[in-house]
Amino acid sequence: MGSKGDNVAVCNMKLERLLSMKGGKGQDSYANNSQAQAMHARSMLHLLEETLDNVHLNSSANPSPFTAVDLGCSSGANTIHIIDFIVKHISKRFDTARIDPPEFTAFFSDLPNNDFNTLFQLLPPLVSNSCMEECLAADGNRSYFVAGVPGSFYRRLFPARTIDIFHSAFSLHWLSQVPESVTDRRSAAYNRGRVFIHGAGEKIATAYKRQFQADLAEFLRARAAEVKRGGAMFLVCLGRTSVDPTDQGGAGLLFGTHFQDAWDDLVSEGLVAAEKRDGFNIPVYAPSLQDFKEVVEADGSFTIEKLVVYKGGSPLVVSEPDDASEVGRAFASSCRSVAGVLVEAHIGEELSNELFSRVERRATSHAKDVLVNLQFFHIVASLSFT
Repeated sequence: MGSKGDNVAVCNMKLERLLSMKGGKGQDSYANNSQAQAMHARSMLHLLEETLDNVHLNSSANPSPFTAVDLGCSSGANTIHIIDFIVKHISKRFDTARIDPPEFTAFFSDLPNNDFNTLFQLLPPLVSNSCMEECLAADGNRSYFVAGVPGSFYRRLFPARTIDIFHSAFSLHWLSQVPESVTDRRSAAYNRGRVFIHGAGEKIATAYKRQFQADLAEFLRARAAEVKRGGAMFLVCLGRTSVDPTDQGGAGLLFGTHFQDAWDDLVSEGLVAAEKRDGFNIPVYAPSLQDFKEVVEADGSFTIEKLVVYKGGSPLVVSEPDDASEVGRAFASSCRSVAGVLVEAHIGEELSNELFSRVERRATSHAKDVLVNLQFFHIVASLSFT
């Protein structure tokens, strides 16, 4: 077993260079644990359509490429389905307007440690030497050029006035960093004994909220420089219905219950020092509608076309809901697919395996409660730029 202090604390590392969803195609990979996100995204396609219908279309006399971006694309097929949907919907709008469609470009963007290789292997082939209409009608083919763009979406990623539509789903709740004060033992906001904001004190909640709003402000400033006039953004992130920021809803149940208890198990068993646990915090904040709205209005660059809380449902996909062991495995795999990289960086692979085995056992013993209460709400924002 590794020693208690061998690994560098996540809070002392450059989170941008570390954070990613679990890559590859294994049991705990994001690619194999994002079916729920796919279902949630499909349930919101009518809202995405509304946003796409407001995007300005260039005339045939100005045939610059139509460019779509998915920010926080991760490594599964969900991002490809979304880009396909965007391209086909915009193409239909060009047809309806009797405008010759331009070429389409799509950028898949995520942090540098994202498994872009797995993503690119999932891309269908680009049909060459055929017209756009033929390509769009052909199942299993791609009608747009693609590129990967590594980097944080809290900074500039693209040249000015080059993007028609930004899409980002299930990403903006990830903070650029853990608020420094929550891991500083001298701070009044020190999150002693916890690895997440859920159920923490008011000062800790304030630190998380300030970090989220500062990050969102940077995000908006960057996108305002990059989007074309008449362009738009469709944003989805974890949200909450409670006015209390320490009640993080579904995210709180995912990271603040069995995951938290598993950390406490390692501490009580002497496998991890209490200080080591307290140095780890999940950099996630599920905002309220008001938290989000305040930042957009203060920035002033974008017009809010729609801003709603949308019930997404459970992040777990199980074939046998009455099988407690399957529910426990699904819970642990879901948790590990999004936080496993951070945990391993903090305590190493061996202790990480110990942690998630305890998460699975605890979730298995509370399977019925997990299925009923683990429900996600999302903030859905449609923003236009004129």
